Amino acid sequence: MDAGLKGKVVLVTGGGRDVGREISLAFAREGANVAVNYNSSAKEAEGVAAEVKQAGADARVYQSDVADYASVSRMVAAVMRDFGRIDVLVNNAGYTKRQRFVETTPEDWKRQIDVGLYGVIHTCHAVLPHMIKQNGGRIVNFTGDSARVGENGLAVTAASRGGVLALTKSLAREVGRANITVNAISLGLIETPHDAKWVDENREKLVRLYPMRRLGKTDDVAPMVVFLGSANASWVTGQIISVNGGFS
Repeated sequence: MDAGLKGKVVLVTGGGRDVGREISLAFAREGANVAVNYNSSAKEAEGVAAEVKQAGADARVYQSDVADYASVSRMVAAVMRDFGRIDVLVNNAGYTKRQRFVETTPEDWKRQIDVGLYGVIHTCHAVLPHMIKQNGGRIVNFTGDSARVGENGLAVTAASRGGVLALTKSLAREVGRANITVNAISLGLIETPHDAKWVDENREKLVRLYPMRRLGKTDDVAPMVVFLGSANASWVTGQIISVNGGFS
């Protein structure tokens, strides 16, 4: 099935590694050009861009901390200068600190909310005027199942993710008339190299939480993102779609 993505421009925040890398490559395989955002993983982002080009699409990398609105605005302006449009925005960047709530400090809360909630607000606010002007676009936000069912050690992260759910549904109502869809993917635990030690130490207990009896992999996620970013999802908006092995 043709996803209608050939020649489209996709901005993926946190696109240089883990789930973001797989998303970037999945869009490239559909013929889309990819703007790969990173905050501190420059080498990984450049590597993803090279892989996108090997797949036959164009790619460029953009450094920006999504928690900083001015930085996001500069990034979006640069993508528009380089590509001329943004057809799909994937808000994949995130920050989590697993800690019991009573042991946290206001500084612990700030970064999680600044990236997890304000980061999505910033990118949507910077990108949407361009999508409205071109009368079309797709936004795919990431959240986690902790926002829906709660999770020990992730109270503040869950709170920021809950805000993303509300933002997604509200924006879908506001911008639908401009042929823009806004959806969110609610993830279960996805295995990545960056939390491998903690996952391995707790694997037996974690796996029991999932009816599929395994944790997620990055390539479990990308196909749904591509679908929501494609022409095939033109009448899907305001939805929170679980990719979670049955966790919630």
